[in-house]
Amino acid sequence: MNLIDSHCHLDVAEFAEDLPQVLSRARQLGVSGFIVPAISASGWPRLADLAALHPGFHPAYGLHPMFLAEHTDADLEALPSWVSRPECVAVGECGLDFFVSDLDPERQESILIAHIRLAVATGKPLIIHARRATERVIQLLRRHGPAKGVIHSYSGSLEQARRLIGMDFMLGIGGPITYPRSSRIREIVKDVPLSHLLLETDAPDQPMAGEQGRRNEPAKLVRVAEAMAEIRGLSLTEVAAETRLNAQRLFGLAA
Repeated sequence: MNLIDSHCHLDVAEFAEDLPQVLSRARQLGVSGFIVPAISASGWPRLADLAALHPGFHPAYGLHPMFLAEHTDADLEALPSWVSRPECVAVGECGLDFFVSDLDPERQESILIAHIRLAVATGKPLIIHARRATERVIQLLRRHGPAKGVIHSYSGSLEQARRLIGMDFMLGIGGPITYPRSSRIREIVKDVPLSHLLLETDAPDQPMAGEQGRRNEPAKLVRVAEAMAEIRGLSLTEVAAETRLNAQRLFGLAA
């Protein structure tokens, strides 16, 4: 089995003390690739350093909407040079978060539009955060695209999922599908084409069912894959192989 964690924040403080051990545990369970999206410009240099140190570590550079207060116009001006670096596989994490009430929606949208335009110009995919904002994200992608990418930790509707797939977007699926009561996302995972699904952990966040309050890590991706296999009536090997191919195709990774 050979899996790719399509969304994990291995550069954050929660992994500062034991990242080599975290990566070792993941690799022992068959997780060999890690897409690591930035959250703010201050983290871009560390991401680049980690990518140079650890095989299978693939950074993306962007400005996360939940850290809106940290982002400056200078960061947006610097972003294209970082996205053009050879180790960069995507533009992001970027997006909209309408759940947190004190995040200025107009500023969020302005920054997301800049990311979309950069993805169009470079041909690199977007990694998009869309919390209570899926419809608006779709509108902005249609207006400022076309671009490809993934909606990470997908939480929209089935109808929105179908529209996104029609726009060449994939859906990032993580820990929530391990919760038996997460019926909506489990139904979406069952219904949409496997060719448009990616596995992710969002480590250190979004722990698996029964592990609430604990740090999440890429080794737990196997549980996401097992849940997806069960939901779709497939073998774990089939899910692992197909989702790996999806990640390789989207992010331009070598087979």
